[in-house]
Amino acid sequence: MDQLRIRPATLDDAEAIRAIYNNEVENHTATFDLVPRSLDDQREWQSARSGAFTVVVAEEAGDVLGFGALSPYKERAAYRTSVEDSVYVRRDLARRGIGRLLLSHLLDTAEQSGFHAVMARITTTSEASIHLHTALGFSLVGIEREIGRKFNKWLDVALMQCLLNERPSS
Repeated sequence: MDQLRIRPATLDDAEAIRAIYNNEVENHTATFDLVPRSLDDQREWQSARSGAFTVVVAEEAGDVLGFGALSPYKERAAYRTSVEDSVYVRRDLARRGIGRLLLSHLLDTAEQSGFHAVMARITTTSEASIHLHTALGFSLVGIEREIGRKFNKWLDVALMQCLLNERPSS
């Protein structure tokens, strides 16, 4: 991980991002999407995010190892000072600090962009993601019980929040 860097995603990264994401769609509960994304869908998703609503990748030696995004939290105007984060890392590279680098970068970007809060919605079975978010200054603010159904199981979602002016310094 010596040459790992976080950089803005380009449309050339769409296939690698799609492969990481679709593995989660098809095999895990980190996303509640049930249908894999096509390459066109992936490009459209990335194109819809620009400026502060960013998509970044963790890259090493030209390989995309993971990605993260900041998206609008809710549509209504009063929510415009809040964003929601998404972080996905290739499963074969878990627990190597890639997710931490991506999330730290997203938090810095959100703060520099003038946002006040970053929200995360994480299935309660995703203990590593909950731990990562807690380590970087998020607090549990609620549980949405049996809010989703995937693989014939009801799933709870932890709602976590980081108030950027209260987060620990890196």
